[in-house]
Amino acid sequence: MDSTRGGDAQTAALVRVGQWLQAQRYEFTTVTPATHAVVLGRRGTAPARDLRDVFGWNVPFAKDLLPGEVMGWLQDAALASPTADGLFRAAVRYSTIGTLLFAHSSFPTDQNESVFLGPDTYRFATLIQRELAKRPLGARPRILDVGCGSGAGGLVAATAQSRLEPRVILSDISATALVFARASAALAGVAGVGFVQGDLFSAVTGDFDLVVANPPYLNDEAQRLYRHGGGRWGEDLSLRILREGLPRLAPGGRLVLYTGAAIAGGVDSLQTACRTHLSDSDCVWSYEELDPDVFGEELHKSAYADVDRIAAVALTVRKP
Repeated sequence: MDSTRGGDAQTAALVRVGQWLQAQRYEFTTVTPATHAVVLGRRGTAPARDLRDVFGWNVPFAKDLLPGEVMGWLQDAALASPTADGLFRAAVRYSTIGTLLFAHSSFPTDQNESVFLGPDTYRFATLIQRELAKRPLGARPRILDVGCGSGAGGLVAATAQSRLEPRVILSDISATALVFARASAALAGVAGVGFVQGDLFSAVTGDFDLVVANPPYLNDEAQRLYRHGGGRWGEDLSLRILREGLPRLAPGGRLVLYTGAAIAGGVDSLQTACRTHLSDSDCVWSYEELDPDVFGEELHKSAYADVDRIAAVALTVRKP
């Protein structure tokens, strides 16, 4: 999807298609790219049979599989393109997290500004829900999802605390991400959401009661925006969010960071760096390993030659 081709028009089309899918009771759980490739490989060249094939697996589909109105929305907003064999392929995926529907990039996510939603997002959502169940926010909280992508983190937080009338900001450096995030917010029915384009906190004003983040955390050879975290093993963005995010917390505010940590020689250097930064702070914090082994295929790459494994981890920090 190219956000330069009328972001407002694409957002409107994404919302229309998403609302139609909601009316059809569409559900889809997005898997890892490796699993997605395996599933497509099994199918061969068979065209799409249903909506999950079209908008989940991104299988080429015959034009008459969709109602003409829906097909028109997609084509008018450049959200479907013809294939060489006379079929069409959607330039968007829709995934469900609980009752929420999110729009994000089609498979494969090769472009620099691809907007990724997958197993990390589901773990991120579960982490946010757990944190808010343990310690709910106060009335009319300010919530920021920094590096929001599809908007999943901020919208999950907002809907979990909807009775408190939260004020939500979805921020990302990518214009493409904000096209998807606007659509996802409309589909979630969350009112009064603000959208900000900028590098982490640079374009965001004020303090927040909750900051959530699920940044890129890999050392990506192509340095794609949605995947490359910077630093030796992709840790730089996560550490920047910690350093720059703490001053933006309101009294009693929380940072919930879901990220990845390279474990080398049994040592988690990200945890060490977080501990060093927080050692002189009055904040209450915890660091937890959520999954001991994610993105194992990355270990074949030279950047990870000394790494034992990549773990999914959660850092939560609460300001006094």
